[in-house]
Amino acid sequence: MDTSCLQYSLTEEERRTFNETGYLIMENALSPEQVKALTAEVDRIHDRKLKEGQDPQKAMFYTDFVKDHQLFLDLVDYDKVLPKVWGILGWNIYMYHTHLIVTPPSGQEKSDKTFGWHQDSGRANLEMESHPRPRLSLKVAYFLSDLSEPGRGNFWIVPNSHIQDTMPLSETGVGQPEGAIPVCVKPGTAVFFDRRLWHAASTNWSDITRKVLFYGYGYRWIRRKDDMTMDGLLEKSDPIRRQMLGDGLNCNGYYTPTDGDVPLKVWMREQGLQV
Repeated sequence: MDTSCLQYSLTEEERRTFNETGYLIMENALSPEQVKALTAEVDRIHDRKLKEGQDPQKAMFYTDFVKDHQLFLDLVDYDKVLPKVWGILGWNIYMYHTHLIVTPPSGQEKSDKTFGWHQDSGRANLEMESHPRPRLSLKVAYFLSDLSEPGRGNFWIVPNSHIQDTMPLSETGVGQPEGAIPVCVKPGTAVFFDRRLWHAASTNWSDITRKVLFYGYGYRWIRRKDDMTMDGLLEKSDPIRRQMLGDGLNCNGYYTPTDGDVPLKVWMREQGLQV
C-alpha cells in the first residue's frame, strides 16, 4: 500500500464515535467519477439479472460481485477506507462478505409497517456466550444514489444499539423501535457500521432507484459468508489485497498468523504503526 493512505487513518474522534454509536459516516469517500463508473457497472449487473428473470419491482440482492469488475476489486483495499477498518478491527482481518443491493421504486403507498430489524451474523448471536455480543466484524456501505431524503429505501439504524442483545419491537407490527432513524446520505458516502448495530432495510417509496455496495470485514478466523469466486483475483493482487481476499499460508495461520499470513501487519510495522 502507498503510505499516502495513512492520511485517512482512524482519528480518535472517529474511534470514539464508532465505539459509542456503532457507526461512522464518511462523506465524499468516492469521487463523482467513481460513483458514475461504479453505477454503470451496477446497472450492467442489474440489467443482466432482469433478463434472467429478476422481478423489476423487487430489490436485487447480489453477492460475490467483486469478481465482476476491477472497480469493485479496487475497493477491497481502498486507501481511503481500509485504514479506518484496521483502525477499528486491527490487522488480522479480511473481507468475508460482499453484496450489492438495487432497490427500485416499490410503487407502494407509504406505511409505518415495522421493518425487519436485525443484527448481522445469524447463529453467532445465539451461540456465542457473552454480553454484550462481540463485535467480530463490520461493514462498509458505499452509497451510489442520492439518499439524502427519507423514503428512498434508506438503510435504518438505531444508534447506540450495538451493545444491546435484544431490540423491543411493536407487537402490532406497526412502528419502528425507539430512537430509529433513516441514514440519509449523498452519493459517494461510505457508512461504516458494527455488525451488532440493529438495522433494517426499508421500502423505497420514492421514484429514485437505490444502489449501494456492501463490503464486510472480519477477523481471519471467521468463515466466509458467501461462495466467493477467487479465480484469477489472487494472481493479480498484491500481498495486502491477497490477505483481504482471504489468502494465507495454511489453515493454522488464520488462528495463529505468521508474518507470511498477514502482510498488512508487516507493512504497518514498517511504517512504525502499533501492531
